[in-house]
Amino acid sequence: MSYITIEGVHKRFVRRGQWTEALSNIQLDIEQGSFVSFIGPSGCGKSTLLRIIGGLMDAEEGEITIGGQSPQELLKAKQFGFVPQQPALFPWRTVLQNMNIPFEVNRQKVFNPVEQGDPIKLLQAVGLGDFVHAYPRELSGGMKQRVGIARAFATGAPILLMDEPFSALDEITKEVLMHQLKTIWEEHKKTVLFVTHNIQEAVYLSDKVVVMSARPGRVSRVIDIKLARPRDESVIGSQAFNDYMAELRESLRERWG
Repeated sequence: MSYITIEGVHKRFVRRGQWTEALSNIQLDIEQGSFVSFIGPSGCGKSTLLRIIGGLMDAEEGEITIGGQSPQELLKAKQFGFVPQQPALFPWRTVLQNMNIPFEVNRQKVFNPVEQGDPIKLLQAVGLGDFVHAYPRELSGGMKQRVGIARAFATGAPILLMDEPFSALDEITKEVLMHQLKTIWEEHKKTVLFVTHNIQEAVYLSDKVVVMSARPGRVSRVIDIKLARPRDESVIGSQAFNDYMAELRESLRERWG
């Protein structure tokens, strides 16, 4: 059953006095609690679509409903967690204090363990249990991004929008965070929309991969990843995993030309 329904979404921008079409007739259904990756060439509108779904930007045409509500209604109700490419941490606050920012902003002083993840446990889950009192200047880029991911899960928001969160990291750090994100998601089962350029990330993490065409961005293909869950590192390199990698790679070649 569809939780996020995207119907006929178009987005245009004015650049140098000319209209540029960023997204064209996006049609998509996303199930609640699923992990969905978006992949496609740079400039195809993946991040734009994420912002529209999150209520941060309007579309010229089309409609998005999430559990029967508009993105703007859910944004107002603090139902989205955002993880950008670069983590937004205050340098004068410790890791734990940065984790607490969403609760302070929302004037929510008491954690509800049913709805939210315990901040310290989430930091431990991403390998930062010994750094709760450290400051951002004492952390590597990968460690900062781990804080951002843990904070998004801690807020209790049912939908997480992740815009290439691993893009600025080295390959080893990316792989570590990929496994940690998968483990946290399998425990909390939030609806995650994940923008990436990495085929392995898309296959390993996702229930569904949305392949987008070059601008104007369209949904060219949706590939269901039917690898058993819970998943672990042993699935990487399996025949089924390699088959999905090859299928996705071929789809991207077709759509990118």
